Amino acid sequence: VLRYSPLVREAINKVATCVHPEDASVNGISHVMWTGKPSRQDSSAANAVFYGSGAIDRSPCGTGTSARMAQLHAKGLLKEGEEFIHESIIGSQFVGRVESTIQIGPYHGIMPSVQGWAQVTGYNTIIVDPRDPYAHGFEVN
Repeated sequence: VLRYSPLVREAINKVATCVHPEDASVNGISHVMWTGKPSRQDSSAANAVFYGSGAIDRSPCGTGTSARMAQLHAKGLLKEGEEFIHESIIGSQFVGRVESTIQIGPYHGIMPSVQGWAQVTGYNTIIVDPRDPYAHGFEVN
């Protein structure tokens, strides 16, 4: 997965133009989702999601789960209101559902809901110095 995902992503971006129909700034392929059979009996499907320069998502990926539900719904394999349990490469699960269908530009789409479980891994205290001219960030054009 780690070896081939960046190659697959690069190859797709060379031959396919992927642009959000309502926001052209959202374009290109950034994540690669590999699918397979789940290891848990209570899962509907399983995946491994590659992103960045070499990372694998420990969750089933909310965006990936939504995309998978849209794909299954378009193929008639997932009905509105039906539960879809997506399993990650480490066995964690998200519960998704097609809440409704929508039109996105010229495309038929879904309005998904995704439910998961998270753990607190830390607490942060952020201190902003009022004298810092870049306290609220900066933009490079």
